[in-house]
Amino acid sequence: MAVKEDIKRGTRSGELLIDSGVIDQDLLDKAILIQLAETGSHRKLGEILIEDLNCDRHEIYRELARIYAFSEVDLEREELTDQRSQWIKNIYESVDKEHRDKLINNNILPFRLDGKEKNTLLILTDDPTDRERFKIAQKIGFRRLELAYARKELVKKWIETIYPTTNEFLRIIEEVSGTVENLDDGGGEECVDEDVLDQEINQSLLTNLIEGCLVEAVRRGVSDIHIVPGAGGSSDFLFRVDGKLEKWHTQDSIKPEAISAVVKDRSRNVDRFEREAAQDGFIQRNIDGHLLRFRVSIVPIVAAEYRRKLESIVIRVLDDRKVITDLGKLGLQKQSRKDFEKAISKPQGMVILTGPTGSGKSTTLIAALHQVISPEVNVLTVEDPVEYMIRGARQLKIGYNLDFEGAIRAILRHDPDIVMVGEMRDKQTADIAIKLANTGHLTFSTLHTNDAPAAISRLFKMGVEPFLISYAINIVVAQRLIRTLCTECRTIDTDLSIEVPLGLGFTEKEIEDTMFYKAVGCDKCNYGYKGRAAIHETLFFTKKIRRLILESGSDIDEDAVRKESVKNGSLTLRMSGRERIKSGVTTCEEIAFATIED
Repeated sequence: MAVKEDIKRGTRSGELLIDSGVIDQDLLDKAILIQLAETGSHRKLGEILIEDLNCDRHEIYRELARIYAFSEVDLEREELTDQRSQWIKNIYESVDKEHRDKLINNNILPFRLDGKEKNTLLILTDDPTDRERFKIAQKIGFRRLELAYARKELVKKWIETIYPTTNEFLRIIEEVSGTVENLDDGGGEECVDEDVLDQEINQSLLTNLIEGCLVEAVRRGVSDIHIVPGAGGSSDFLFRVDGKLEKWHTQDSIKPEAISAVVKDRSRNVDRFEREAAQDGFIQRNIDGHLLRFRVSIVPIVAAEYRRKLESIVIRVLDDRKVITDLGKLGLQKQSRKDFEKAISKPQGMVILTGPTGSGKSTTLIAALHQVISPEVNVLTVEDPVEYMIRGARQLKIGYNLDFEGAIRAILRHDPDIVMVGEMRDKQTADIAIKLANTGHLTFSTLHTNDAPAAISRLFKMGVEPFLISYAINIVVAQRLIRTLCTECRTIDTDLSIEVPLGLGFTEKEIEDTMFYKAVGCDKCNYGYKGRAAIHETLFFTKKIRRLILESGSDIDEDAVRKESVKNGSLTLRMSGRERIKSGVTTCEEIAFATIED
């Protein structure tokens, strides 16, 4: 009943947004269809318009606030003085920690006392129409509250300046870590004393460090956490931000084995006492009101102190809120998107994504699946491990009794219409995937190759016959992720040598017509870059390309295939990168790093 009421209210809001000219009827219809399809979901219309249909958040919520008669405060024009900061901080500290966390996590900022209405507190938030936020704000204890709209990122900035909550656990760790001795005996291969390890964990508050690390990673948009044991009993915590690793914290005077033990204790499917084998597990946590998964990979490593049983840990942050379901958000350029949509619209055939680890292949596959999933088709996926839950798909569970190859075979007997094979690892996997594509099934999969034409050679070297490759594949898409320039601090590069763009394939005319930028760096970005975007190379299988592969015999001519694809309007990775440079999204250095010579 509550869900139906939310949809009715959202429809009314949507109609008012149409009247205001913020959205059109087509966008509203799409948003309502998405809302109706999400069984058990309570996402509001505004969230769907922003997250799924690429509408501007500030424009949507500012207009909704105006429609429902909430005032707006522009925090860019307000001064955050020490006196005001302390006053707001005192209000936060007037409630217990649980409610303070709710205020902060919901972006609720006590702003000022209303001069006209006695004992009325003005509250700023990025969605004053949210009734739940009003209930949370009531816990502050003022008799009268008034909510007003302010831009989300500005509210967050004020809150983080006034009441920083991140890294507090590091201060606690630092206070106690100096009191813990690094207990090493001097014998041969070290036998880890579990009782001593537990004592060290309790003394050092390592639990706070690991839990805090997970929270900090989510809030900073980190893709991976690396925990690397170093010399002398120290451990480095590294965050991968926008594709680059950066040091977040170094933990001294605590055994790396103790840190590994804490991570293992918090991970499922991992044996704490196994220190000589690779292990994979996962952690699940509710952070800032969202349920998130973390994929844990643990491998034993060799250290200078050969007696030690040290392990490297990598934790992948799997945030479902970042899953892209709209093809328009993938950044496919005009011809590439047209070919991709045509390929996934076919009732059968194979769609292959290729690129190195961390290039966004899974993101593109999931976005493609969301375009073809419907109640009329049986969608099965085989992934090891499963990273994201895909609504509308049956995701096979890999375990001791059903391995990856067994799951692939089982799919053939499970009446599939659409299949996603996480990766074609060997000839057996590739043969079954090709068989599915050739027998009336739309099949999605991935490969690790440098570019799109190389995928054909890779399958051939696996032992797949050219005639099967030729008839089975609809499209191959190669992609890379590049760092995008911070729009706050990017600067025109007046010192750029002409040899740099020439080396990337720019013509002299293009160089004259292009404004080249360089990364600078400010307090809002990472050394001049903020966020990432994809570049793509699409190889759509036309009749001519199928014939080239079929006639190639034992020698796949990748250059001939690439030239034919470019002739049809496709871009190579480097050509796609040049378009990103022309639009001011990134730098020559970034494209040179991310691509190989055509």
